[in-house]
Amino acid sequence: MTNIALELQNISKSYIQPGLEIKVLNNVNLSIEKGEFTGLVGPSGCGKTTLLQIAGLLDDADSGDVIIAGSKLEKNNDKSKTYLRGHKIGFVYQFHNLLKDFSAIENVAMPLIINFNYSKNDAFTKAKSLLEMLELPHRASHYPNQLSGGEQQRVAIARALIHSPALILADEPTGNLDPETADHVFKLMKNTVKEMGLAALIVTHNNSLLSSFDRKFQIKLGEFKQI
Repeated sequence: MTNIALELQNISKSYIQPGLEIKVLNNVNLSIEKGEFTGLVGPSGCGKTTLLQIAGLLDDADSGDVIIAGSKLEKNNDKSKTYLRGHKIGFVYQFHNLLKDFSAIENVAMPLIINFNYSKNDAFTKAKSLLEMLELPHRASHYPNQLSGGEQQRVAIARALIHSPALILADEPTGNLDPETADHVFKLMKNTVKEMGLAALIVTHNNSLLSSFDRKFQIKLGEFKQI
């Protein structure tokens, strides 16, 4: 079994505008092992989110290969893409996107019930354990509108982790929070990801978080490099 959660090989991506080709990513190579907490930084519009979407199989590269936990994405195979996205990847966004009519524990457990055929009891048991790791057991029965911004984001993180994916992809996961709350949520996220032995690739503009990463990469003026 491979220890590599994500491998990007010679990924290139351009966008075409009338009379102009904009090269966003140029032969990007990246490998992230399980247990590795990796950061991605760069100015707005440089291609960070595009790279994250390609890694998460939400967008297609013009050329190059994406390998998730040893499984190479087959070109034009939507079934393979859907399976890898649903089973091997967890997504965390800047906005929590919780379902307002369901409690915290229901939001976290739902992917197991819908996608993995867990019984409600088994799914709730696993969800409760994750909420405890993220210091939210006392909020399990609360609804999203009864939670603070930091609590909502921790529930969203738990939901992304619930199926123990090989890879976590996060786009500005604390970007909507005040600095103190952002720092606390980020530390909890890192500790939980590390404890579960998962890999993470995280886009951030918050320079105060950079020291938390095992490795950091930058996209700037079309160049992808480790910093």
